[in-house]
Parts: sequence; structure tokens; C-alpha cells
Amino acid sequence: MSCCFLNYAHGRRYHYININKTWTEAQRYCRENYTDLATVNNINDMNQLKKTVNNNQKVWIGLKRTDELVLIQKNLSWTEAVRYCRENHVDLVSVDSEKIQLWVTAAVHEASTAEVWLGLHYYCLMNLWIWVRGEVVCYQNWAPGVQIQLKDCSGEHRAGAVQSGGDLMWISVPRSHKLNFICTTNKEN
Repeated sequence: MSCCFLNYAHGRRYHYININKTWTEAQRYCRENYTDLATVNNINDMNQLKKTVNNNQKVWIGLKRTDELVLIQKNLSWTEAVRYCRENHVDLVSVDSEKIQLWVTAAVHEASTAEVWLGLHYYCLMNLWIWVRGEVVCYQNWAPGVQIQLKDCSGEHRAGAVQSGGDLMWISVPRSHKLNFICTTNKEN
């Protein structure tokens, strides 16, 4: 059994799915039919999730230990990179802490492109950056002078990348650019 969520303008909406699946099957199901497996970032999310699921039930949520990162030296657009990571690993990397940022900077040294895709993209309607898992960006590592608030949404959609040289900071890049990218992966893969 799993709990999926949909992102809305005013937060998340959780959906209890009463079907027995493995974690990977539940993740695939939620991504195909909703947004992803449920994630819990704070006490409000936890309380909302508890209202959706009977406290005695065990359900899959989006929490999974992924200690491993893998640099993919293929040049793909951001959307293609997301698809590749989800089909072959777990997801495009979300950098939600300094610890993950350090892992990313260690991985990008072998990149064949000047920038490397992160799982970060700009959500124009809400005027904010979010991770592929649906979380708002809290930890940040933007390069100085990068315009992170994009008021004009008429141009090409943008996504976040990390520089593979220099200061190894985040920059905003059009999603159509072809870059290397970093996937989170399981040790079994």
C-alpha cells in the first residue's frame, strides 16, 4: 500500500492507494497517476498524511535511503535527464543539504560539460524553484549574480545546474540545453 501526493498551489494533497506493491512499484504508480510517493517535510505534512491514512496501516512514502550518486556523461535536456534517471536509477538529484552538495561537487569533477543538471526547476506560476520531488528549495547554493527570481515566464523554461568547474555553484539554464546530469541511485543498481 502506498500514499501518493499531488502538488497544488496551496500545498499537497495526499491520496491513500489500497494496492499492495513494492516500494519501486508504488513509486512508479504514483509518478504515473499523481506526482510522486508522499513526502513529509514538516509536522503539518505529517498531520495531513495521518488524516489520509489510518494510523494502524503501513504505507510506502517517498523516503528512501539513497547514499549513492552517479554522474551520467550523456548530454541530455533537463526533461530527458529526469526521464533517464527515473527509468534507470531513482531520480535526478535533489540537493537539500550541504552534505548532498558536497557529494554533488565530488561527482561533477568528471563531467564533460561546463554545467551539470540538478533536479531543480523553476515553477513559473508560483514564481519559485522546486525540486523534482515537489519540495520547495530551502538549502541554496546559487552563484552570485544569478537571477533566481524570474518574473517573465514567456521565455524558455529554466532549470538548475551546478557548475562543474570554478566555484561549483548553482546557475539557471534553459531546460533545452544538453548537459551531463547526476542521478540518485540505489546500491543494488
